[in-house]
Amino acid sequence: MKKPTTSFVCQECGYDTPSWYGKCPECGEWNTLKEMRFSREKGQSPSLARAASASATPQKLKDIVYQENSRIQTKYQELNTVLGGGIVRGSVSLIAGDPGVGKSTLLLQLALSLSKGVNAQKVLYVSGEESVEQVKMRAERIEEKGKGERGKGKDDNDNLFLLALTDADLIVEQIEAMKPDLVIIDSIQTIESQNIQGLSGSVGQVRYGALQFVRAAKQNNIPIFIVGHVTKEGMVAGPMVLSHMVDTVLFLEGEKFAKTRILRSLKNRFGPVDEVGIFVMEEEGMQEASNPEQLFLTQKQDNVPGSVLVATLEGSRAFLVELQALAVTTRLPMPRRVVSGVDGRRVELLLAVLQKHCRLPVDTMDVFVNVAGGMKLSDPGIDLGICLAVYSSIKNIPLQQTVGIAEVGLLGELRAVTGLEKRTKEAEKLGYKSVVTAKKYKSLIQVLSEFGGGK
Repeated sequence: MKKPTTSFVCQECGYDTPSWYGKCPECGEWNTLKEMRFSREKGQSPSLARAASASATPQKLKDIVYQENSRIQTKYQELNTVLGGGIVRGSVSLIAGDPGVGKSTLLLQLALSLSKGVNAQKVLYVSGEESVEQVKMRAERIEEKGKGERGKGKDDNDNLFLLALTDADLIVEQIEAMKPDLVIIDSIQTIESQNIQGLSGSVGQVRYGALQFVRAAKQNNIPIFIVGHVTKEGMVAGPMVLSHMVDTVLFLEGEKFAKTRILRSLKNRFGPVDEVGIFVMEEEGMQEASNPEQLFLTQKQDNVPGSVLVATLEGSRAFLVELQALAVTTRLPMPRRVVSGVDGRRVELLLAVLQKHCRLPVDTMDVFVNVAGGMKLSDPGIDLGICLAVYSSIKNIPLQQTVGIAEVGLLGELRAVTGLEKRTKEAEKLGYKSVVTAKKYKSLIQVLSEFGGGK
């Protein structure tokens, strides 16, 4: 038996060094290097030998056959769009999100839909957090809510297999023995192996488990979905190498008290990374939004000051979102700035532009800015909408039917944004005629003068 080797691994970034440091040389965090002992001997991991022999012979590029229809199409068009046209065989996708946002629900619905029908696929659902009985209970609840009484008591699914296991090596053995069409691992933080020191969720265990699943996916041409947890900062938990090892990184986000869920692609080797999928969490599970372009618009009401529409781009689609602002006079020496859904520092910058170039007394007012619908916006094209909403609230002028599409500079000038034609067409399609862009106006003061304000 080979003598065990000692290594110190950073629990934040995965940096590996034979010596201990108080501060990690890679990420700069203190007291994150933990001692780990690795015991390697010949023949200990047969999957490593198979992986080396499977890819030992180089192939010419012209001799490799690739079929365009090799992607697995799901019944969720929003998911197909985010993945770049469907699930690529042999790919590994990591889906992360806050607790309770719907990661496991979405993947279980995906497994149920693919394992039924004329072109049913063999799906293996591996759960490290729940027993097979608990997963079955969730599956029955989803089917009963979706079908009503018709789906009650009918167990006609012969292609969905459940496995409650946390050993990475045993899971790979089951995958190689079953040869399923799709594998779902829920979740990577619960996976552990006897070949690696440390508890489940540690850097070494997460890295080893992900490596085994990636090898199994590539060797057997089986797509694998891996559920990942997030840290309190909202980042994917575990070493950064986890995101580099997988082919696709998806992030499911949504507010706790809102039904809307947005699936974003942060990395995709087989498609664009700027696409998003819009879902709605209902009693029957995750459902695709019927009219995603109008999802973030509130119901029509009487024209009131402080409300302006903005057209933002999410991926290749344009969405109309309502921005609300409230400006009230304050006696505080430092006026309050309460912002929800947009960057607070960006709002402070725009308020300074309004005060300097448009002579608005925002320095004596508390300003509150909110994005209706619980959506978070980082698009610079909403700058004009924020300024118009604040101006509307200060001057008590209704601008609810106005759509603002432009970036505002420090000198008060308006700048054109990407996808302007697409944003404008979306606003006009929904019946909004008053669309303010950088093509019509050169500066913010010109826009406010049009609505009765300015110097």
